[in-house]
Amino acid sequence: MISTNRNPSTCYLSDKDVAARYSVHRATPWRWAQSGKLPQPIKINGCTRWRLSDIEHWEAAREVSS
Repeated sequence: MISTNRNPSTCYLSDKDVAARYSVHRATPWRWAQSGKLPQPIKINGCTRWRLSDIEHWEAAREVSS
C-alpha cells in the first residue's frame, strides 16, 4: 500500500505499487532496477521501497528524452 504521508518526498512505493503504476508484473520493477532502467529501491526497517519522488523524477526524465 502507498504511504499516505503528506510530504511526497517521504512517500514510498512497494514493488506491488510500482508494478500497478505501470501495469506490469510484480517482477518487472525488480528487473528494471537491476538493469538500471529504474531507480534503485531503498531498505526501510527490512522492507524494500522506492521513493515516489525518485520514480517521478525518473518518469520526467523519460518524457524529456522521448
